[in-house]
Amino acid sequence: MTPKPGTPKPGTPDPEIAADAAPGPTEWSISGSTGLATDSVGVGPHPLPWPEDPRYDPELLASGDARNVVDHYRYWRREAIVADLDRRRHPLQIAIENFGHDMNIGTVVRTANAFAVTAVHIIGRRRWNRRGAMVTDRYQHLQHHDDISSLLDLARTQQLTVIGVDNLPGSVPLETTQLPKRCLLVFGQESTGLSDAARQAAAMTVSIAQFGSTRSINAGVAAGIAMHAWIMAHADLGTSW
Repeated sequence: MTPKPGTPKPGTPDPEIAADAAPGPTEWSISGSTGLATDSVGVGPHPLPWPEDPRYDPELLASGDARNVVDHYRYWRREAIVADLDRRRHPLQIAIENFGHDMNIGTVVRTANAFAVTAVHIIGRRRWNRRGAMVTDRYQHLQHHDDISSLLDLARTQQLTVIGVDNLPGSVPLETTQLPKRCLLVFGQESTGLSDAARQAAAMTVSIAQFGSTRSINAGVAAGIAMHAWIMAHADLGTSW
């Protein structure tokens, strides 16, 4: 595929994978007849008088809010939500390789948003299936890298320890390892795992204990387990919702 004109530089936010203003493929809708969220999801119009706080969106106050957000952010403008999340984000970053159009990226983005990860880096293909993200990509910082070299430059600049996650020979058990506080967790593709370049770049590779017959677990699930391991080691649980 021929690159589009104006392709952003490696390591910069990419408009193709950044949040956009149009309703996402899994955004819940408001019923026009009742003014209530369909299937009782979200909240209806805000009762009068409306709050004067500039973080609130007049359109949402008038029509209701059926977005996939926690109650704390109901009726808030998207920009206000992102700004508030930026105050809460953890010094953890995630990267996932996308050389084969991996279907797990949406799940990884959604989980990264739930754990207030600073950024998600997508290595390889720019396009990915957004449906699994449940529109959380609108609130999560995403960056694209054509290959791992620009990602490693970022890691050095931000003093992040690169940790691979894969069940490779020589990997250490995640269950008995404390991840560094400032780290970049790198995940490979569903079928082949980490690329050779990612393996060589990692200061350490951790594996997740398995006890069944399957060779590996789903990459989206593995990412959730590894992120939660970081949360248990470093997050202030008193700040969770």
